[in-house]
Amino acid sequence: MAFVRACGLSELTEDTPTRVEIDGTPVSVVLTEGEVFAINDICSHANVSLSEGEIEDCAIECWLHGSSFDLRTGKPSGLPATRPVPVYPVKIEGDDVLVSVTQES
Repeated sequence: MAFVRACGLSELTEDTPTRVEIDGTPVSVVLTEGEVFAINDICSHANVSLSEGEIEDCAIECWLHGSSFDLRTGKPSGLPATRPVPVYPVKIEGDDVLVSVTQES
């Protein structure tokens, strides 16, 4: 599993998604409830950026139709989305937020 620097921990604002691109994959990095999460930035329902949405109760809400996705699992909590979005492992080293978007083979 290859971890890549996504951003600096000091660059993140609580409950404000930050969009980054890692190896061509759009990722939303979120600091909430004292933890950092990384979730694919594209809504599984409408192909729009999740990083433009709101964070509440460890979930990110799609701004277009209101579906929320759990930041821990990627599972949607309500319609219209029915498919989860990928979540990615995160490591913190100093001020670096490292994310792995590759799958182990």
